[in-house]
Amino acid sequence: MKTYIFLPPVNKPTGGITVLRQMADILHQSGREAFLVARDKGSWRPEGLADSAPVVEWDQMHLTPKDLWLVPEGWINALTPGLEAGAQCVSYVQNWAYLFSSLPEGVNWNQLPVKFLAVSDPVAYFIKKATGKDAPILRPGIDREIFFPPDTRKSGPITVAYMPRKNKAVAAQIKSIFGHRNGTDAVRWRAIEGLDAYGVAAALHSSHIFLMTGFPEGCPLPPLEAMACGCLPVGFSGFGGWDYMRQTQSAPRFTPWWPLRTVPWSGNGLWCADGDALDGALCLEDAVNMIHGGESGLDAALKAGQDTADAYSTDVQKNSVLAVLDEL
Repeated sequence: MKTYIFLPPVNKPTGGITVLRQMADILHQSGREAFLVARDKGSWRPEGLADSAPVVEWDQMHLTPKDLWLVPEGWINALTPGLEAGAQCVSYVQNWAYLFSSLPEGVNWNQLPVKFLAVSDPVAYFIKKATGKDAPILRPGIDREIFFPPDTRKSGPITVAYMPRKNKAVAAQIKSIFGHRNGTDAVRWRAIEGLDAYGVAAALHSSHIFLMTGFPEGCPLPPLEAMACGCLPVGFSGFGGWDYMRQTQSAPRFTPWWPLRTVPWSGNGLWCADGDALDGALCLEDAVNMIHGGESGLDAALKAGQDTADAYSTDVQKNSVLAVLDEL
């Protein structure tokens, strides 16, 4: 069986597209026949990667009933060649929020011979509740050779890293609330934007806290990268983040109502409901106080963060990709 993975037309890779490229490379490097399929000739292509999966142009792809055609959610029209060829069609749901976004009017998932893959346990739960269909879980991975804790952190004010592009208005509100309660010079803010993986890791290495403002999310990587770099993460889950997020506070102000899988690590962050700017600011304040006070809970949370990051390494991802795709 050949595996073809649709590469959406973008100018630069997002986290989700990077995961698709990683999947293709893992399959290719294991000796399986795997290809990325580019829709537009002028869109982004992987370059400079050793032993990477070949890229096939859309009009040069010839699917057969023996092939597997994998398309990320939100691109339902891209399933058409696989459906017409009778190939095994799979929708890889990397963000639950887009599961229904591109369905034509009058069409539902139960009418289509399409299987699902989910990027996380919460996304699989969403798919099951929304469509009745099961979805094997294929989680992303982070490179632990890039994202690791530094030996020491420079002394100075507590630095809070965040990504401005993630719900910018809500992030600004959290900063304002925190500043009014604690003073504008209580922490130093570090915006992470326009950086490659090494640049992100360097910024996290010199930060103490990571404020997560993104939602909705399927299985957000930035908090995992922050944990891996020894930061204490705070903020939103995007729903999908509860695949690995666990409360370090004994009495958190927010508790998920959906079931959480059993994990071997303990509380790894201070998490609040998506969009709750007030609780986000209060969680940030609690995190700052934990660091200032040298509380024992801080060491436990940072240790749990390392355990969590280890469970999402690229080595774990590789084994999962091979197992899940072989099962399909």
